[in-house]
Amino acid sequence: MIEVKEALEIVAANSSVLSTQKISVSKALGYILAETVYSPISMPPFRQSAMDGYAFTHSIRHQFDVVGTSKAGDHNNIKLKENEAVRIFTGAYVPKNADTVVMQEHVMANEDSILIAKKPEAFANVRNKGEQINAEDVVFDANTLITPAAIGFLACLGITEITVYKKPKIAILITGNELIKPGKKLPKGKIYESNSVMLQAALQTIGINKVKVHTVKDNLKATKKALQSILKKNDIVLISGGISVGDYDFVKEALLKNGVQELFYKINQKPGKPMFFGAKKDTLVFALPGNPASSLTNFYIYVYPAVKNKMGFSNTHLPKIVRKLQNQITNTTGKTLFLKALYNESSAEILEGQSSAMLNTFAIANGLVIVPHDVENIKKGSSVTILPID
Repeated sequence: MIEVKEALEIVAANSSVLSTQKISVSKALGYILAETVYSPISMPPFRQSAMDGYAFTHSIRHQFDVVGTSKAGDHNNIKLKENEAVRIFTGAYVPKNADTVVMQEHVMANEDSILIAKKPEAFANVRNKGEQINAEDVVFDANTLITPAAIGFLACLGITEITVYKKPKIAILITGNELIKPGKKLPKGKIYESNSVMLQAALQTIGINKVKVHTVKDNLKATKKALQSILKKNDIVLISGGISVGDYDFVKEALLKNGVQELFYKINQKPGKPMFFGAKKDTLVFALPGNPASSLTNFYIYVYPAVKNKMGFSNTHLPKIVRKLQNQITNTTGKTLFLKALYNESSAEILEGQSSAMLNTFAIANGLVIVPHDVENIKKGSSVTILPID
């Protein structure tokens, strides 16, 4: 059995980033850029009006003759004289010798001329060429996360493809003779299987939306056969249950018989002590406890950073924040504790119902308070470290 710190180091050392691929910008949400992107054009590519109004050359004048119109999408080469203006619309091309746009609400207009009632400052309401970015400037550095706004910005620069790190292929294997799918009538002795949908949802929060779920009965032959196929097709395999030392826990033996190298087994923590981490070539295996709260805790602590490492993230772990404790903690276990809590801007409260089998507390918690294995007491009002999970 190893300590949490060592377990995290082993996971990090074995979670190398995947190879790269070219991908359409429209499908790049949640990916990490593998190379720096440079702008092929300036944005805006020409001087634009920032509003509907009239473009003119700033002077002491207030009255101008209207000699044309510039609409969005047009390229109007009107050369304005000092006493001339053009009707202009938002996003439209500003004539070369115009330098200012007055909003239409500040103008008294007739068919051929305008009188400016409230004159703007010189150069007002004109978006200059390259105001957002100039051609050949860096759009995004490598290792940038592609967000909806990033997709929009790339598209407005005419960029259609980018190089990103691949997302890992992940499969979940659910073990347990006692499990049935939600929606069916619940026979005596059975429970509804929830870990697969819970883990899929947790993976979705970091951009993994396609996960294959497999189920297997609690026997060695079936478990070994299922893993043989799953290990070949995936970068990360999550297994729920069957990893303890009961008579019907066959996962560890099945993994070893399939050539998976054991990197550690059991962690000095609560909840989530019985976890197996191993690898077969570049495929990582996390055999998580079957108890839901233990399974989700270990996902946040170990699986989450491994997946983000594979995807190319530079910051892989959940952030840590510090708050004042509202209630006292006693730790006589000698284990690192991860306690479900509710925190706000200043304090944190440890919630009732910390059992590894209970998800109701986890469902309302927004953080995990970390209690180190060598700390026996934390007094009310003391500072504690929290992993936000909201």
